Amino acid sequence: MAEAEARISRPRRRISTIWLVPIVALVLGAWMVIHTLRSQGPEIEIVFSSGASLEADKTKIKFRSVEVGLVESVGLAENLESVVVTARLDKEASPLLREDTQFWVVRPRVGPGGVSGLGTLLSGGYIQLAPGTGEEGRRDFEGLDDPPVTPTGAPGLHFKMVGDHAGSVGGGDPILYEGFRVGRIESAEFDVASQKMHYDAFIEAPYDDLVTSASRFWNASGVTLSATADGIKVRTASLETILIGGVVFGLPEGVKPGGPVEADETFRLYESYASVNEQPYRYNLEYVVRFARSVRGLRPGAPVEYRGIPIGRVERVLLAELVSGGKGLSGKGEPIPVLIRLEPGRFELPDSEEGVATFERVIAVAVGNGLRATLSTGSLITGSLYVSFDMRPDEPAAEIGEFAGHPTLPTVGGGLEGIEVRVTRLLDKLNALPVEDLLDGVDRLLADLDAVVASDATQNLPASLDATLVELRRALDSVSGDSAMQERLLRTMTELDRTLAALRQLLQSLDDQPNAVIFSRDPPADPEPPAGTP
Repeated sequence: MAEAEARISRPRRRISTIWLVPIVALVLGAWMVIHTLRSQGPEIEIVFSSGASLEADKTKIKFRSVEVGLVESVGLAENLESVVVTARLDKEASPLLREDTQFWVVRPRVGPGGVSGLGTLLSGGYIQLAPGTGEEGRRDFEGLDDPPVTPTGAPGLHFKMVGDHAGSVGGGDPILYEGFRVGRIESAEFDVASQKMHYDAFIEAPYDDLVTSASRFWNASGVTLSATADGIKVRTASLETILIGGVVFGLPEGVKPGGPVEADETFRLYESYASVNEQPYRYNLEYVVRFARSVRGLRPGAPVEYRGIPIGRVERVLLAELVSGGKGLSGKGEPIPVLIRLEPGRFELPDSEEGVATFERVIAVAVGNGLRATLSTGSLITGSLYVSFDMRPDEPAAEIGEFAGHPTLPTVGGGLEGIEVRVTRLLDKLNALPVEDLLDGVDRLLADLDAVVASDATQNLPASLDATLVELRRALDSVSGDSAMQERLLRTMTELDRTLAALRQLLQSLDDQPNAVIFSRDPPADPEPPAGTP
């Protein structure tokens, strides 16, 4: 029988109930962290140029006057040139964060649009949120120094303007149409590179349909005075533009409305309504005309005409381009290039890109048919010049060329220069004639005349003429008043008259009695028998 093996039993380990408390606390803590993370909104960063009115854990973020977030920290950026604000938004506000969402600090302000932000004098400043319409998910933003003039997503037309002078037009100034406010200037900035003012503008819907490709914008700030024969005229848009400035748009005199415009299209800002009418067309073509004569008296702005009809103006003389080519001061005397601007709208073509293309084709055909430019005198007193175009079909064929990147149109001389050119051409034609052959022919003709004059027949010709004259004189004497021939002629004429009279009498008789030739005019009486004869 086998021996039994002894086994030693050990007591089982059990988890103490005291550990249940920390485990439950850990689970609850994790759940609370997860719930907090899931319930809290996104964290964003906003960069401002200044931290005025911004405080951590105090400054709120609002949308439509409803609190949607809180500033958590305010600190300097790494470049020490701006302030970085870290804020936390509510979860429900996450859809408001888009690519074009805007933030700015609301504080008391006084500007062209009036007084705003007075409520923050007691409650303190806050950050205003303006949601955009772009893609969601952005978390870092560039804060605005001033509130946007136009809310993001507002219906209407955004466009740009470029002006030569700032004047009194600035951000927030109104844009008027027929005296009614339809939009505003959003921003104004001076571009150092181009030395021009650039403006962002907005026209509210439905007034944006009033803006066409033919619309012109001009500065309507202040009061415009003009003296005419009818008296002094005062022109102003509104009291608002007198005080703070503004822009007016409309159509120039005689210009038809154009087509619709796209967003962000650029317009020129004119100084006044008078300057709009001086340059009423927006689209143009630039050409170069080169003159061999002096251009003294031709200034920028001089008219360009076609048979007396204005079609454009002179831009400038291309001196720099002429010298850079290395031929301006050469011994050949290169023609002076003048840049001109031609406007298709003056020919009642559309003031658009399509009108420019059509006008370009018309000019190309006209040059082939003899279109030429000349320098003409505008005033004998001032000596001013202008560019004149006309058709000259007798001129040699020419084509459109190129100079300094601009197309060139052919020219001909005008005034004294034109006379010189015509005289030169006449002399060239005379020089081209076969003068030596003509002189040889004249010499031969003179020699033949000498031979004819020296001949005997020519020498005897005077004697023959004298004899002929003697015979003619004798013939005339024979028919003089007291000559026998004349007496015979008179008698013959008398007899001829008598014969004709008798002939007329005979013809009259035959007319009265045709048988008179056969029978006697008075027939004899009938015989009668004697009386009493049986």
